[in-house]
Amino acid sequence: MRITVDQDKCVSSGQCVLNAADIFDQRDDDGVVEVLVNSPAPEQESDAHRAAAACPALAIHLEE
Repeated sequence: MRITVDQDKCVSSGQCVLNAADIFDQRDDDGVVEVLVNSPAPEQESDAHRAAAACPALAIHLEE
């Protein structure tokens, strides 16, 4: 799996971090999503899917 984000779409809701704090973070100055792990381990994939589904802006993209 590969994770990419569209930072221009991000609305800084923090749902990604709440669902997958080991994969996502937010910039301190504006709260926009940052990817910590572009290729998560198999045991992290469900968290990545949950975070993508929870994103209100649909800014998280998962490529299998």
